[in-house]
Amino acid sequence: VAFTMAVIVLGAKMAKADGRVTRDEVNAFKQIFHIPPQEMNGVGKLFNAAAKDAAGFEPYARQVARMFAHEPAVLEELLAGLFQMAKVDGAVHPGELEYLRRVGTIFGFDADAFERLRAQQMGPDAADPYQVLRLTRDATDEEVKTAYRKRSREYHPDTLIGQGLPQEFIDLANEKMAAINTAYDRIEKERGLR
Repeated sequence: VAFTMAVIVLGAKMAKADGRVTRDEVNAFKQIFHIPPQEMNGVGKLFNAAAKDAAGFEPYARQVARMFAHEPAVLEELLAGLFQMAKVDGAVHPGELEYLRRVGTIFGFDADAFERLRAQQMGPDAADPYQVLRLTRDATDEEVKTAYRKRSREYHPDTLIGQGLPQEFIDLANEKMAAINTAYDRIEKERGLR
């Protein structure tokens, strides 16, 4: 319950970060975080209340950061979901980017990790398979294989199911696994690995 409430508040504050909450942002939240139809009304009320509340988001971000201190993949997926919300109106407002940066800092992401995630979510570098695997182009073949295995373990749905995470995070992890597999396939082809 605490986790769900924190996600709702973080989503609401994300929507409000550019000064206004749009219907598209609310719908994006419900879709990105896979809110079940029977929960829509209750979640919508909490979302609206949190968006209007002057209280900060920081205590909720810290709570989630503590809950998943040893599960950075979960924190990254939550931040990725917030990035998706920010993009829903076509452009990421500077206030939204600053909000995302502050949440990322509370989650424990340093500037490089945040920029890597930002590039994956927003920029043309998102298509760079080395970025997806958190590598540079000068990585050795062995480093590529090691990074692929590590990222696969972090985001494998069975691992997250075993941790009792909600279905919405399992769905996001499946998307991330697809991106990781695609990135590795591209590097394999580029380098002639097998």
